[in-house]
Amino acid sequence: MISKDLLDILCCPETKAELVLDGNTLVSVDKNTRRRYKIENDIPIMLIEESEQLSIDEWKDIMKKYGKVTD
Repeated sequence: MISKDLLDILCCPETKAELVLDGNTLVSVDKNTRRRYKIENDIPIMLIEESEQLSIDEWKDIMKKYGKVTD
């Protein structure tokens, strides 16, 4: 599990946007890129080429779940 302290200092390597912890992934709050990064063995895989770009609807659902603004 990612600690709150680590989550507070991590950011999206592409946009430097805040990340939210969603299950076993980290999701960027940046609406344009909508990147999702895997966490494997409690280690975030913060490589852009290994990230996934979420659909706008999936990204909005995740942001809403964590109280983030999507507009």
